[in-house]
Amino acid sequence: MKKTIITVVGNDTVGIIAKVCTYLAGNNINVLDISQTIVQGYFNMMMVVDTNQSVKEFGDMVRDLETLGEEIGVVIRCQHEDIFNKMHRI
Repeated sequence: MKKTIITVVGNDTVGIIAKVCTYLAGNNINVLDISQTIVQGYFNMMMVVDTNQSVKEFGDMVRDLETLGEEIGVVIRCQHEDIFNKMHRI
């Protein structure tokens, strides 16, 4: 399984989760875990997704999600799980 960590940060607005998940479903990317919080109007979401069956190459997915983030006023970042884990190891 190819897991990817997706983070979404920005001002809270209606439909952020729906728009991100619509993109993922449309590209055969399965959400394995999701956590989101809103603190004083700031939206923060972290997702673990399975990109094994994705119809998009990783680089294309990253660019698409960055563009989607710009369109909806948030910052969306993607990292392969192994790189994320190595960066956050103590």
